[in-house]
Amino acid sequence: MRLTVIGTGYVGAVHAACMADIGHEVLGVDIDAERIAALTSGRPPFYEPGLSEMLMKAVDTGRLSFTTSLTEAAWFGDTHFVCVGTPQRPASGAADLRHVEAAVDGLAPYLHDSGYERVLVVGKSTVPVGTADRLTRRLHAVAPYADIAWNPEFLREGCAVQDTLRPERIVVGARSEQAVARLRELYAPLLDAGTPFIGTDPATAELVKLASNSFLATKISFINAMAEICDATGADVLTLAEAMGRDSRIGPRFLAPGLGFGGSCLPKDIRAFTALAEELGLGESVAFIRQVDEINTRQRLRTVHLAQRLVGGSFADRSVAVLGAAFKPHSDDVRDSPALAVADEIRLRGARVRVHDPEAVDNARAAHPALQFALDVAKACEQADVVLHLTEWPQYRELDPAALATVVRTPAIVDARNTLDPVAWHSAGWTLRALGRPRLG
Repeated sequence: MRLTVIGTGYVGAVHAACMADIGHEVLGVDIDAERIAALTSGRPPFYEPGLSEMLMKAVDTGRLSFTTSLTEAAWFGDTHFVCVGTPQRPASGAADLRHVEAAVDGLAPYLHDSGYERVLVVGKSTVPVGTADRLTRRLHAVAPYADIAWNPEFLREGCAVQDTLRPERIVVGARSEQAVARLRELYAPLLDAGTPFIGTDPATAELVKLASNSFLATKISFINAMAEICDATGADVLTLAEAMGRDSRIGPRFLAPGLGFGGSCLPKDIRAFTALAEELGLGESVAFIRQVDEINTRQRLRTVHLAQRLVGGSFADRSVAVLGAAFKPHSDDVRDSPALAVADEIRLRGARVRVHDPEAVDNARAAHPALQFALDVAKACEQADVVLHLTEWPQYRELDPAALATVVRTPAIVDARNTLDPVAWHSAGWTLRALGRPRLG
């Protein structure tokens, strides 16, 4: 099949490369000429494991190309995926749909001359309920032969290629049987491999992404609330989480206590979900989600206070090393990064802060120019009064605590991700603190 992907950011670039990989001819479209040039040469605009190799292969074989022209997109194929961003509106927290509307409105005038009898526009962006129906009315005013379906993405940064090629489910919301049939055909290689296909109405498809992310955020904040109780009682939150996760009704995933979540999805989506409920007059039904957000934000300040106690109560004239800048490992995304929020707060309290990250230093420096950065862990930790482990990159778990102790001024570390071996660090002379865990050293 021949299809286009409008918007080549995180979702769009991954979707375009993966659709080409399973055999389709794909044209990626974006208004950013610099990004299009990079993609055309096989270079993704962000770090994502496995994407660069897949992108280069798809471009070299001719199955994937890129353009800035919506006219060319309309003529290229009869199926158009809209993968543009829906950022959060600062005042209300609701999703800003300007980019989605601009993509659909910009494409519509060119569809008449495309030569295709029936055109399908597929939304993958995270949007409020009712968006597909509203856009359908706008599209039909210009192109009555076009259908709209909603096909939400469920990508995890760091696992996006795997999540696209081996998804846990494919959800399609459409009012046209032809639209559903076309997407079944498009995703046939994935369905043949056993991926469940859930066909539904547009409203349900639009809601499922917000509902899923809100539930996951709730699990994370719940175990972090338990970590606060463990700190007050002397209990161990890791053992508590393990015991809870053994219950098949609960499960262990997303019961990882620590600094909390960040990035471009969970924080934005739970706020958008709350805003949607309030617009529907159902704010009280999801009032707990506001507390989920508050607990998550509070974890950052709790981490700052824990580090502050380790340096004697004041950060003035102290040197602090921060391990991690990306909001999660295997990504260079620093949007709403808990690690950088903590680093910035400590800097504002008077400390000299040096940050290390295996992939995100450039993005972090651009977003937080007042912080200092180091390209290796030893340099970041040189003469540090305390080290903060804030992003759970695998290489941080493999650090030699004895060797690192010879670099710092004071062997004290805050494991805000609860992934370091406390016994090994304590045996090497370190004082280790972690949220929700008994003290060592």
